[in-house]
Amino acid sequence: MLGKEVHERIRESWIVKDGGWVPYPFQSNLRYLPKDIQVKCLVGAARASANGAGKEAANFHDWILATFGEGIADAFMFPYNEKVWTTPLDQMSKGWIADRVAVLDFKRLLENVLYERDDVAWGPNSKFKFPLYGGTGEIYRRMAACFPGKIKTGKHLAEVNLERRQVSFTDGTGDNYDLLISTAPLDLVASMVRPNDSKLVDAAVGLQHNNLLVMGIGLKKKIETGRCWIYFTDADMPCYRATYFSHYSPNNVPNGDTEHYSSLMCEMSFKVGETPDPDAVLDKVIDGLIKSTILEPGDRQHIVSRYHRTVGYSYPIPSLSRDKALAVLQPALLEKGVYSRGRFGAWRYEIGNMDHSVLMGVEAVNNILSGEKELVFHSS
Repeated sequence: MLGKEVHERIRESWIVKDGGWVPYPFQSNLRYLPKDIQVKCLVGAARASANGAGKEAANFHDWILATFGEGIADAFMFPYNEKVWTTPLDQMSKGWIADRVAVLDFKRLLENVLYERDDVAWGPNSKFKFPLYGGTGEIYRRMAACFPGKIKTGKHLAEVNLERRQVSFTDGTGDNYDLLISTAPLDLVASMVRPNDSKLVDAAVGLQHNNLLVMGIGLKKKIETGRCWIYFTDADMPCYRATYFSHYSPNNVPNGDTEHYSSLMCEMSFKVGETPDPDAVLDKVIDGLIKSTILEPGDRQHIVSRYHRTVGYSYPIPSLSRDKALAVLQPALLEKGVYSRGRFGAWRYEIGNMDHSVLMGVEAVNNILSGEKELVFHSS
């Protein structure tokens, strides 16, 4: 879609813990920690390795303990994941993990500490591309431009009549469909189905999500760094991640002038029903950025813009009740010609990235037209 209008970066991600810096993934770079924490992490990891992986664990909390041991769990895995998910980890399934979490190789972990070796290459996105202009949304604006007149936006879904195969919008308009591919949040769709289906509404109670506060800081100052994004575990830092956004593309600052400007993007998860004060949170985030040395105390005077935006649906939580709910909802909708796909249509975080979501749309169409199997949606 973008041709050569991309900016390619080598991923350099770090973790801030107690004012110190550890390369990501945490468990592979314990040598950066104080010696007492190193010992706790190594002893716990040795026990976990001797006892075997957490295949029998009942939930995500127990899987972390069984896989990494108490030291790594207490130092990073527990506090970081509690920030992201905003839900007790023992109420989350372990079945979503796959390649989302780097599991333990104790021999390699120990060698990294003894030989003082960095180990940062793990992960599916060690190198990534970012649009030169327009942020991530530019990919989809260009995609939409390939279909002039075919795409309509600005509609708010109100009802889906499964018997008449009709969709209705809040402005009074609507449309008929033969088959419907829906990316609307699955829990909301269940409540919009007509005729009312209590079975779907009851099942949707088992779907949980959280919300996101995105905060931006623009500085009239150059930040020299090769870093891409930073994870936070400390309780006094509200956000779980910060991104050097001007490092993703020079056009993420005024006039592409990265010699004089820089920008940071920070993300904070919060529970449904909470209403954080964006300005107050952003003040605390700036304090946290200074404490972690991402910014200097004098940088407050260089802040020339502050931004915030609330995203109503952020993470589809892999709760213990999720799979049971999906086993009811997805077959019932598909039987009526509704393909519920995408990050919140499928409601499976493990296939919730942009690439997964786009490919789910492609494969849904191919299934409809030629019967091809939907590989992403049916992946375990």
